[in-house]
Amino acid sequence: MFALLLALGSSLAYGCADFFGGLGARKAHALRTVVVAAPASLAVELVLWPLLGASFSPATLGWGAASGLASAAAFVLLYRTLAIGPMNVLSPVTALVSAALPAGVGLLQSEHLAVAGILGLPLALVAVVLVSTGPGTGATRPSRGALLLAFGAGAAIAGQLIFLHQAPSDSGVAPLIIGRAVSSAITLAAAGLLHRALGPERPAYAMSAAAGALDSVANLLFLLAARGGDLAVVAVIVALYPAGTVLLACGVTAERVHRGQLLGLGTAAVAVSLLAAT
Repeated sequence: MFALLLALGSSLAYGCADFFGGLGARKAHALRTVVVAAPASLAVELVLWPLLGASFSPATLGWGAASGLASAAAFVLLYRTLAIGPMNVLSPVTALVSAALPAGVGLLQSEHLAVAGILGLPLALVAVVLVSTGPGTGATRPSRGALLLAFGAGAAIAGQLIFLHQAPSDSGVAPLIIGRAVSSAITLAAAGLLHRALGPERPAYAMSAAAGALDSVANLLFLLAARGGDLAVVAVIVALYPAGTVLLACGVTAERVHRGQLLGLGTAAVAVSLLAAT
């Protein structure tokens, strides 16, 4: 039950991070937002180091670096995906893949679910799709290339979660620090190479830093949840992060929540209740 609460907290933090990151990206190029968010995220993890400890074993370094590479790839693929195709189709594809792959890995690693979990897991996957889906006319179909990118983005997000889960359980926050250092280095290098193409706009420093700090909190809560519970359950709950973004957009920027998303929120509540009973 405690792992489930941590997963819900991680999902909410990821959703809030996406909300602030999205607002920041409206002010300037998305890469400029990440240039601020990534160091802020790393700073939070360094503050957590003396509190939660960190053990930098070879296995931790390897899995942490792999998670950082996956995180950097996820950023590039996700924004490219949403730039070339209909978001209301591609976003749920990405979210579903990011949930299903870690769930599959968890089940392959001999994780067992009770009857309630067997019912709740597919229901949660349905909720992931519903809360991720935005309103659309249905007239635009994504190209095959856009769908492949969406699958790639989801796979990269899933890879980050899986690699963090594979890190030694006694490594503290070391996998997070290594992962964020790697992804930050890649992002900063990309920003330096593409400096002229990013435009003159300055990033929204406060919102970008908030997005980075919340992302660190989300990563930490996921790591703790995965260490204390089943990856199959934790990953699916975490993938409900669009619900947090939807609720914030509704309350802060007065965006409308359409019927499908409301249905998704209700479905998520039922799914979480079933998973909590496992």
